[in-house]
Amino acid sequence: MRILVHDYSGHPFQAQLSRELARRGHVVVHSTCAAYISGKGNLAGDVAAGLRFVTIGDSTVVRKEAYFYRLFQETRLGLELARQVRREKPDVAMFANLPIPILVVVAFVLKLLRIPWVLWHQDVTAVALRSFAAAGISKSMGIAAKVFEQGEKWSARRASAVVVIADSFVRVHKEWGTADKVTVVPNWAPLDEIVPVARANAWSAGHGLTGLKTVLYSGTLGLKHNPVLLVQLVERLREQGEQVRLVVVNDGPAVPVLRMAAAARGIELTLLPFQPYERLPEVLGTGDVLVVLLEADAGEFSVPSKTLSYLCAGRPVLGLMPAENLASKLLQQAGSAVFPPEESSLTGAATWIHELLADPARAESLGKESRALAEREFALERCASRFEDILNGARRGIRRTGDCPAGDADRR
Repeated sequence: MRILVHDYSGHPFQAQLSRELARRGHVVVHSTCAAYISGKGNLAGDVAAGLRFVTIGDSTVVRKEAYFYRLFQETRLGLELARQVRREKPDVAMFANLPIPILVVVAFVLKLLRIPWVLWHQDVTAVALRSFAAAGISKSMGIAAKVFEQGEKWSARRASAVVVIADSFVRVHKEWGTADKVTVVPNWAPLDEIVPVARANAWSAGHGLTGLKTVLYSGTLGLKHNPVLLVQLVERLREQGEQVRLVVVNDGPAVPVLRMAAAARGIELTLLPFQPYERLPEVLGTGDVLVVLLEADAGEFSVPSKTLSYLCAGRPVLGLMPAENLASKLLQQAGSAVFPPEESSLTGAATWIHELLADPARAESLGKESRALAEREFALERCASRFEDILNGARRGIRRTGDCPAGDADRR
């Protein structure tokens, strides 16, 4: 097959899937958006035969906070992606992490071009927007939620197949009338690219972090997170007599919020932009404890992929996130801790970290269990076979339904 995979964010495991599909003899074009700032995966070098990496967008960064201008940017990017699909002429395409304006444009154009495509549904955007509107974040969110939900639903109905990352997504697709073409395949992380490294490493030394106790967050921080919780967590640790450096690797609107919150509370903060992907093992290895954030309203329809990278890195992980989230269940299986994402939970979360820092043997054991769980759960071969079947079925016009149960031995 000639396959075009577009992952707007440029995440590691989507690129790994494209490499595996190319290794199996398919001709794969892997597309990402250069204008979207996030931690990127391995998108260059060691390119397999039959695999090519391309981008949409340019150096003009998508302005997440400027809603109306962002709508214009994303519509333009949708047209650019549609032109890319037309140039490449794939037998089948698959799209992940697309903002709704881009998704609608591409769905419309692919309908005209009669190219079958698969929606790899990583977040239910409309549900998230409704929750933000209910929380009073923005009055315009309520209107946007209704418009975007119609666009998201319309696009899902145009897709030949839908892949969702958790069982909780199926309910939405039942409401949309698209559940008959849904397959559940949980996300994973590249075991061979994100590996455990020594706590003292070249990256930690280069940033003056060797020998310091660190709580580390690496990844996106958006509307479905509350970045101030990170600062408040370290503040609670200080109240318990623990001197800890907060390390945050991120680019985006959370940066000034974190800087102001840390300065107001006198918290030591190392704030760095996204690092090169090849340094990610060292970055994650620098954290004595790695933290995941996810707001309660986003818990059912978003699975933070950074959790999966953290497990691969073999470190203890603290989740400030809803207990029902799939990633929370993985952390609990690994023996790490999950607390509700609210200020009232921070004292308990800080106590867990404090006790862990005082018991290096336990911390080492939790790190090993994190890696062991990742090795049990994240085998690529079965997931690649499932995607290969789904893509081939979409190309042939076959509707496949089924699921890949989450959080158990049959997950992969």
